Amino acid sequence: MTTAPRPRTTTRDPQDLGRRITRWLDARLPGVRVTDLSTPASNGMSSETLLFTVDHPAAPVRACALRLAADPAAYTVFPAYDMERQYRVMRLVAEHTGVPVPRALWLETDPGPLGAPFFVMEQAQGRVPPDVMPYTYEGNWLHSATDADRAALEEAMLGVLSGLHGQFPAAEAEFLLPDGTGSPLRRHVQEQRAYYAWVVDGLPRSPLIESAFDRLESLWPLDEGPAVLCWGDARIGNIMYDGFAPAAVLDWEMAAYGPCELDLGWTVYLHRFFQDLTEGTGQRGLPDFLCRENIERRYAELTGHTPRDMEFHLLYAALRHAIVMLRIAYRQVYFGEVRVPEDPDGLILHRASLDALVRGTYDWSGGFAAQPRDPDGA
Repeated sequence: MTTAPRPRTTTRDPQDLGRRITRWLDARLPGVRVTDLSTPASNGMSSETLLFTVDHPAAPVRACALRLAADPAAYTVFPAYDMERQYRVMRLVAEHTGVPVPRALWLETDPGPLGAPFFVMEQAQGRVPPDVMPYTYEGNWLHSATDADRAALEEAMLGVLSGLHGQFPAAEAEFLLPDGTGSPLRRHVQEQRAYYAWVVDGLPRSPLIESAFDRLESLWPLDEGPAVLCWGDARIGNIMYDGFAPAAVLDWEMAAYGPCELDLGWTVYLHRFFQDLTEGTGQRGLPDFLCRENIERRYAELTGHTPRDMEFHLLYAALRHAIVMLRIAYRQVYFGEVRVPEDPDGLILHRASLDALVRGTYDWSGGFAAQPRDPDGA
């Protein structure tokens, strides 16, 4: 099948970045050479990643990855990129848990050297379940794996979440609490409301997203549960695997302090997002993988905490994802890749499933197939 071109995410020149990172490293490792410069094929839609090799006898590692705040000229996905925060989270996770994270090497908060803050970490080795085309589509390594291998990967994913939530000292994560009033969950939602307002500033608003916020209030948990360190972007596509075991847990820019269900809801919904897209093309996908009931049951067995108020958290995951998707769609509009439709909700790729979640009619055993968006925005 044919696919639309990958949306533009940057205006930066990787070779220019390579020359500038060489100058920056030379101040720390005089005479250093930077080689094998590349960007990963799966480079994200938000921050940028640059891969390179360091040739110097005093280098702590040779294979490095640089995480760079998003290009401000490329219609950024988020209003701010706190690289120091990400760097700190990764170092604390490595210190306090058994969750595998890349070794964080250097942090640069001055935007001068590369045009934005960045940090350098050890380059992880392994394979990642693809987003484009999604791992639920036929033809990739995870879809082609055996049921037993996928079950092992699912169990490992739950091991990452239970280890992170259970081993990390909650008090160490309080610095992630957003400004505002109320509980950690209330502040998290307030921050998402502010993010949505930023996304639609001067642009058509989304009636569906606003109805989802209203529905959240009616589902608000009576007992939000204890706050823990949440990974934030908790999905298998942010893990590098050695075989079917996690080698490195990546992408901590959405890390948060809140109930563990923030991560559980995101894990379950983001898989359903890909599964619905796949079923919408007539493929079977992976309907028995990362199922809601299995995730909730096994997490409870591993931690002793039975996930609560999952209707709230699954809707919240779909809502948060919709805001991100709307921002990415408006970036495509900015670069002339699509047109704004008369109905702005048409820019939300998972409109059908979000609407079903708002209405309380989403079928977790069968899903609700998302409709591919017209690339012309019609």
